[in-house]
Amino acid sequence: QVQLVESGGGLVQAGGSLRLSCAASGIIFSNNAMAWYRQAPGKQRELVATVTSGGVTNYADSVKGRFTISRDNAKSTVYLRMNSLKPEDTAVYYCNAHLTVPELRLGRGVYWGQGTQVTVSS
Repeated sequence: QVQLVESGGGLVQAGGSLRLSCAASGIIFSNNAMAWYRQAPGKQRELVATVTSGGVTNYADSVKGRFTISRDNAKSTVYLRMNSLKPEDTAVYYCNAHLTVPELRLGRGVYWGQGTQVTVSS
């Protein structure tokens, strides 16, 4: 059974920081690329960041230079460090997994969890 459990969200002021965590089970974590997505009210889901099984990262332009995705294969966990947060970062953040980044770009991750809410006040 695949499980992806996001945590670490909360309410922060603009300019603040959060670190999100996504704990995975039911997959061979080290073989998978991982991604973070977000969805704000009334908007489509947006791919925020990806990290390949080899550790290569990519970011949406809107978060580049502020967010950092990383993974700990020993803990089967992927992280998203978010710095210099802006009100427009407010969204529910989700993680997902797939063997390839192209599939993640298409939203074809293996499982959608409940996400974690990030709210940034101005």
